[in-house]
Amino acid sequence: MPHKPEVPQAVFLSLGNREALYGGAAGGGKSDALLMAALQHIHIPNYSAILLRRTYKDLSLPDAIMDRARRWLQGTPEARWNGDRREFRWANGSTLVFGHLENENDKYRYQGAAFQYIGFDELTQFTESQYMFLTSRLRRLKAFEATPRMRAASNPNGLGHDWVYSRFIPKIDERTGKLIVPRDHSGEARIFVPAKLTDNPHLDQEEYMRSLNELDDVLRAQLVDGSWTITPSGDFFNPESLTKYVDDLDWDEYRWVRYWDLAATEAKQGRDPDYTAGALVGRSAKTGLTVIGDMKRVRERPDKIEALIARCAAEDPRGTAIRMEQEGGASGVMAIDHYARKILYGYDFKGARVTGAKDVRARAFAAQANKGNVSLVRGTWNSALISECYSFPQGAHDDQVDAISGAVNELARLYIAGSASIPSTVRPHRVGSSNEIQRPRLLARG
Repeated sequence: MPHKPEVPQAVFLSLGNREALYGGAAGGGKSDALLMAALQHIHIPNYSAILLRRTYKDLSLPDAIMDRARRWLQGTPEARWNGDRREFRWANGSTLVFGHLENENDKYRYQGAAFQYIGFDELTQFTESQYMFLTSRLRRLKAFEATPRMRAASNPNGLGHDWVYSRFIPKIDERTGKLIVPRDHSGEARIFVPAKLTDNPHLDQEEYMRSLNELDDVLRAQLVDGSWTITPSGDFFNPESLTKYVDDLDWDEYRWVRYWDLAATEAKQGRDPDYTAGALVGRSAKTGLTVIGDMKRVRERPDKIEALIARCAAEDPRGTAIRMEQEGGASGVMAIDHYARKILYGYDFKGARVTGAKDVRARAFAAQANKGNVSLVRGTWNSALISECYSFPQGAHDDQVDAISGAVNELARLYIAGSASIPSTVRPHRVGSSNEIQRPRLLARG
């Protein structure tokens, strides 16, 4: 290698966990870190590594990661380059392959492959489904020395910004002030190693900063400071419209609607798939003010979505009206009928047909928020929701805004219809020690 690892790179190379992300800011030595990590176990016989960019053009640019690897390894007799296969192969059988995933279905080219190292360069340019499929290619034989590793490097921004932020970046719990580190299903941390231009002495930092200083404020904050929470502003929500938080809420005071916007979009070329979002929104009978009590935002199989919806119905305030956006055609009718008969039987549940553009449907919610009439119950979901609102409708996702808009519009209809009285059997809520609002189990209906 042409240089020793800098401090953030050394930290990145020392990690033994399965998943890690490097970078955040521009110029932090991301490509070098990924390439070093790929070569870290190349001495082990039959070790297999792959480095990925979104397109072949990105992969083959001068000084991009494949060109950099060829410069690093030229003149190394043990490593032979095969241009047709875009592969280095060592005498001990180890390989370093370079690939790309320009189209969504390109991931299936690797369906039969097995790697002990998979590296994504500029991860926010990939879809979550591409990343998750490649994780299935990470495996080894018993007693193989190298620990399987998923490694990535990226700046903020890009079509995959939201899912990368959710998967890797630590967050502050607004209620407790504690740092929450993302973890996988086994409880192992997904580590983020930040690095900035000042961590890379091999670049002309002064000259590069002159270029970065020409960027707009948002892009500059992302590329210079490595900020994951600053996103392009939309034109619906004022910057201070969602800054009111509630810690002790009189839940009995509100009429509640839980509105579900089910994800119906499959992964497509150049698109980050939609989320299923379920917003619990209440309106006070005394003041007319609105509070967002809870937000569920997931990408799961249909059976897990059904289980989540059933669990929320059981735990939400008694008398909560449950509404679900109804798709057009016979399939939409069948989906609502399925939930009514098998999942939400006994609850106040209806399908909601929607008309008009998303931005039109969001106007009532945005108007109330901009007047300071909307508060949020503190929770770990707050930051993702606020980020989506402030970038609406230009942002990559609008699922949470859609769900809240549906709930706000339904509450307005309930009040107009005179059916917004609060059931007297609503039981008080309590705040537990976890990151979520804890609600007591409700008495059986009868």
